[in-house]
Amino acid sequence: MALEICPHSFSTDLSPPRLSHAVHREECTLCFDDQDQPEGVDVCLTCFNGGCPSQERHHARSHFEKSGHPMVVNVRRVKKPAKERDDEEPPLKKLAILETREEDQYDHHLFVKCYACGGIEVQQTPEIESVVKGIMAANSSARQSEVKAWEEDILPCEHTLTLQQVPAYEVKSTGATCSRCTLNENLWLCLTCGSLGCGRAQFGGVGGNGHGVGHFEETGHPLAVKLGTITAEGTADIYCYTCNDAKVDPDLASHLANFGINVMSQTKTEKSMTELQIEHNLKFDFTMTGDDGKELQPLYGPGLTGLRNLGNSCYLASTIQTLFSLPAFQYAYTQASRSHTATCTLPPDTCIQCQMRKIGDGLLSGRYSQPKTNGEVNQDGIKPTGLKALVGKGHEEFVSMRQQDAEEFLQHLLKVLRADSSKRNLPPGSGEPTDVFRFGLEQRLQCTSCLGVRYRVDGQDLISLPVDAVEVGKLEDGRTEWKAVELMDCLGRGLAEEELSEYQCPRCERNVRAVKQTRFATFPEVLVVHMKKFQLVGWVPQKLDIPVKVGDIINLDNWLGTGLKEGEVALPEDTKPAAPGLPEFNEAAMNMLEGMGFPAVRCQRALLATGNSDGEAAMEWLFAHMDDAGQPFPFDAYLSSCSGPSPEQIAMLADMGFSAAQARKAFKETGGDADSAVEWLFSNPDAPGEEEEAPAPVVAAPIASSSEAQPTVAEIHGGSSTLPATYRLKAFISHKGPSVHSGHYVATIQDLDAGSVLFNDEKVVKSEGAAHESLKELAYLYVFEKI
Repeated sequence: MALEICPHSFSTDLSPPRLSHAVHREECTLCFDDQDQPEGVDVCLTCFNGGCPSQERHHARSHFEKSGHPMVVNVRRVKKPAKERDDEEPPLKKLAILETREEDQYDHHLFVKCYACGGIEVQQTPEIESVVKGIMAANSSARQSEVKAWEEDILPCEHTLTLQQVPAYEVKSTGATCSRCTLNENLWLCLTCGSLGCGRAQFGGVGGNGHGVGHFEETGHPLAVKLGTITAEGTADIYCYTCNDAKVDPDLASHLANFGINVMSQTKTEKSMTELQIEHNLKFDFTMTGDDGKELQPLYGPGLTGLRNLGNSCYLASTIQTLFSLPAFQYAYTQASRSHTATCTLPPDTCIQCQMRKIGDGLLSGRYSQPKTNGEVNQDGIKPTGLKALVGKGHEEFVSMRQQDAEEFLQHLLKVLRADSSKRNLPPGSGEPTDVFRFGLEQRLQCTSCLGVRYRVDGQDLISLPVDAVEVGKLEDGRTEWKAVELMDCLGRGLAEEELSEYQCPRCERNVRAVKQTRFATFPEVLVVHMKKFQLVGWVPQKLDIPVKVGDIINLDNWLGTGLKEGEVALPEDTKPAAPGLPEFNEAAMNMLEGMGFPAVRCQRALLATGNSDGEAAMEWLFAHMDDAGQPFPFDAYLSSCSGPSPEQIAMLADMGFSAAQARKAFKETGGDADSAVEWLFSNPDAPGEEEEAPAPVVAAPIASSSEAQPTVAEIHGGSSTLPATYRLKAFISHKGPSVHSGHYVATIQDLDAGSVLFNDEKVVKSEGAAHESLKELAYLYVFEKI
């Protein structure tokens, strides 16, 4: 039967997608129904939104009703049967890693329909054919996000942009070996002189004796390219030994041509460093067998859906699985938001509410928790591509494809969700799911001389606890064995009294000794405990696999703060110090510089820029900045330098296990230099910290004025001071690897109907026995629900 040409087929609004357009042809933007399912995905020919045509949800029709865009192309993908090898086909030549093309694996079935005409299938006009062809040729939105993230992750450096090469000569790149040993794989070509050296040993049994880096140490030649990763498109693994990082060489083709290597003739024959890193992360040894040695039982159904790894996204998957095990998140993004889709005016891929609701439906409905179609027991899982792209947007780290810290991601995600609540004019405490984490930490400071006290309460979403690192010995595989610690001991240490040897008491008006202690002002509904398992190795924080003994039930009653008690005298508020004036400049240096004819303001600038001590250094600075003549004295910058370390600097040291007070002290002792502050802290681990200047005196339960009631601490910071404060362990996120920025994360959810469940990306299995207890001991984050 001939298809109709409906009047909407001649719309002048239809044009093929441009590079800037997000084309959602793989998956519905509001659920995880995709092109591989029997009903396919309806892609809007106007804005390229993807919608499912299922009778139950029918997000494609909803899109038409909201946007008025009538025409769609239905995209359905069907896997081709595997091609059998012909006996007469010539044998394969040298190994080549070829890109697997979608068109070689799948057939696409397409038809166009019009929702304005009742959803009938219509004939394609030449204009529609052009749009459909553009949709199928474009990168999908998911692919665009991945490509963008990888491209932004690796950039050129000054050494790739200013590379100086020796005169041209030919280097044998095929059948070559290392210049210092017999290895013929994992070879790195020096882009300065053409020397061939083997790399360092890599994951997956790839050998290496490090002769490439040895060549750099002897010659200082910074750049090397990995043979076997060079493609005809001019891409390859480039490593800068000076920057100690992977880089991009925009002129790689010409730099290789200097050694007689034509990139157009190159074929990729080895895995790239990125591929090896991803493979390494995915294969970290999280035991997937039970005490009897059998594979752990795979689980399926509502709440048992895996999240597919997008490359290095296990930190996101473990965090999201944990959040959606909490009733507050389950309710907020299923029942409470049922009307959101109908009322939302944003494109679904740009709305955090839409994407969280999509994740909630995907994880909790059970529709996508099925064994793989090829007969494997593990499920395919759902891909959190849309959520990752949206949450990471504008964030230097989370937009990338690098591994990240699960604790940092949790904090960032809560910030994103709260910013969205603020846009919707929802104040804290309005029932948003993130409120379950909010609580107040009380800090009590007492002067030991006048016995005056000060209380302040800071809002928190989690508590970070120090962990004692006591080495027991070495394991058979060479790893360090650490003494186990008790979680409650770590809590006691984190909330213990801390002595401040130099506190400027506003009542005594002199430096005195003070004692500071932290307590809970309120307890959250959900308590997240972050274990700070770090030590500094070569000034780089390394994670330690210290076992932590955790009971399934804990009680925090003994750590409840009191606020200002009867008989205590509150310290007066610190008077703000007068704004600093100009520093006292080095008199001899000023005389020398002014004697050379420089204006006084320029001499002051030079001394401020060079430490205000050395006239010779200031003179050199002046000659190097002759073009700056006429610039005013940088007084604002000077005032900024006097104001102490920024919150970001404090947080950086806090991530290494130091308190905010210790961080402030370190920055004060080292003039604000971050590297020196870290070194000072590790050289003075027992030095007392420095209390933040002018803290606002906040008591735990402010007294209401006669005119109107003041908000309580619970209303300001969340949580409750009601006892008992008893918690049950709900979930924990475990990690293996040398750093929180590498390795692999998994999540374990306890007390489900199915028993404890391990979520290892798309693998969802029953967690029990010794393997379960090992994961619990190695957890990085613990999540407790208040009983």
